[in-house]
Amino acid sequence: MRFNVFYTILLLLIYSSLQGQDRITGRTFATRSEVIARHGMVATSHPLVSQIALDILKKGGNAIDAAIAANAALGLMEPTGNGVGGDLFAIVWSAKEKKLIGLNASGRSPKALDRSYFEQKGLQRIPPYGPLPVTVPGCVDGWFELNKRFGSMDMKTLLAPAIQYAKEGFPVTELIGYYLTLSSKRFKDYPNFAEVYMPGGKPLKKGTVFKNPALASTLQKIADGGRDAFYKGQIAHTIADFIQSQGGLLRYEDLAAHHSQWVQPVSIRYRGYNIWELPPNGQGIAALQILNIMKGYDVKKMGFGSAAYIHHFVEAKKLAFEDRAKYYADPDFNAIPVEELISDAYADKRRALITSRAASRYDAGKLEQGNTIYMTVADKWGNMISLIQSNYRGMGSGMVPPGLGFMLQDRGELFSLEKGHMNVIEPGKRPFHTIIPAFITKEGRPWVSFGLMGGAMQPQGHAQIVMNLIDFGMNLQEAGDAPRIQHIGSSEPTGGRMTDGGMVVLESGFDYEVIRALMRKGHKVGFSLGSYGGYQAIMWDSANQVYYGASESRKDGQAVGY
Repeated sequence: MRFNVFYTILLLLIYSSLQGQDRITGRTFATRSEVIARHGMVATSHPLVSQIALDILKKGGNAIDAAIAANAALGLMEPTGNGVGGDLFAIVWSAKEKKLIGLNASGRSPKALDRSYFEQKGLQRIPPYGPLPVTVPGCVDGWFELNKRFGSMDMKTLLAPAIQYAKEGFPVTELIGYYLTLSSKRFKDYPNFAEVYMPGGKPLKKGTVFKNPALASTLQKIADGGRDAFYKGQIAHTIADFIQSQGGLLRYEDLAAHHSQWVQPVSIRYRGYNIWELPPNGQGIAALQILNIMKGYDVKKMGFGSAAYIHHFVEAKKLAFEDRAKYYADPDFNAIPVEELISDAYADKRRALITSRAASRYDAGKLEQGNTIYMTVADKWGNMISLIQSNYRGMGSGMVPPGLGFMLQDRGELFSLEKGHMNVIEPGKRPFHTIIPAFITKEGRPWVSFGLMGGAMQPQGHAQIVMNLIDFGMNLQEAGDAPRIQHIGSSEPTGGRMTDGGMVVLESGFDYEVIRALMRKGHKVGFSLGSYGGYQAIMWDSANQVYYGASESRKDGQAVGY
């Protein structure tokens, strides 16, 4: 008898070790606990970058200072998603002004390029790579605008860590090594790519120490000469001359004329909270449109991961993305009906179109109108910044200007060539943009600064994060770790229409009975490895006067505080 009891206990112990332990606290899908600190918090997609930002905070810099330093380093350490060749958007909570302020640091198309150029070339769409989709990179000007308005440290100090790492080298992380290997296959024959990103003729892999002296030199020139060193100096001439030599139309004058724009974030009310996004030319208001539709349902009662929840979410997304395809564009060229798009009355009309069956298509509403990085930082004074920056299509256009150490973005691919479309390519116009920072306030005070990278996944992810936090009561880490829903195949701002209902792509973690129920409702259900975005977030707990930080397991990132 004693032997049988011993044997049973031993078998249970072995089984337990094989299966892993249940979490003492938190949901089963949570990868770790939240990080909690009093004086400051950083959440980025790279551990070394999080340390750089934390060092800035500890030296007396504010959240905006730390974010600039971190973004410069991310361009070096995550070239597969961002860099000085890309654009930037940010939402800042100013503790002094007690309000949110938005920055649109996206670049414009070449003034010599319009729809007729592509017609003459017989092109039906703007190519994804090469010189034609290259638009003016807005990131550097964005840094200097943020620094001038909110910064407390000089740019030389903030760029110094990235410059040092570029000179001395840093070990490539697992996920970035994976993406660099894929990018090397695509871009190895493009001019100057291998010289920068394939030292010794080999792709950079996990653990390889990567040095980028050319980028160190570029960043040093920016640190010494300011934003004009990039847009009006030798760097600008190098970029323009290179793009024209490759058959593109970007000119020095396009770079010299660039400027960022301060904008007012827009919001909706969701169950006692205000959810904030930036207005177009980005896609942030799509998240607000989805949430406005979903707040007409008892989402909490549906339950996380249920067929009812997923069905209604997917249909709400389809509706929002039809409007996204038609109305989201550069507001300098169009009268965008933002207020109507995010109004409760409009959401009521759109919600009424949803039935118990999956729709094969919706039309955009009729209105009365005229791979990426995300990071967030908070400081001891109460300032918070939600910042996102990207090249598009991962590394970008494939265009690496000689001697500069970075790749230029290909955001111009997202223009439409459809005559009369709001997002049609025009000279000096900002394209429809996918990258969006987000913020949540409660009773006029900051609550959560968050973002989720990943193209069209971003507004879908934003809406899911909000519902995870507010409807399903998840903590900050759980809200990001929870399995995600992605609907693909909606109409696009480049002109394509959805006609077959698209596909619901579910991350691992959803019950198979739920999948069968969705199929019975008419949904096509698929699976994908990756492509669900990457999330970081910071929450302010006003009752305990502490920050919570989260960085999910889909990226190499880290949340740290002090």
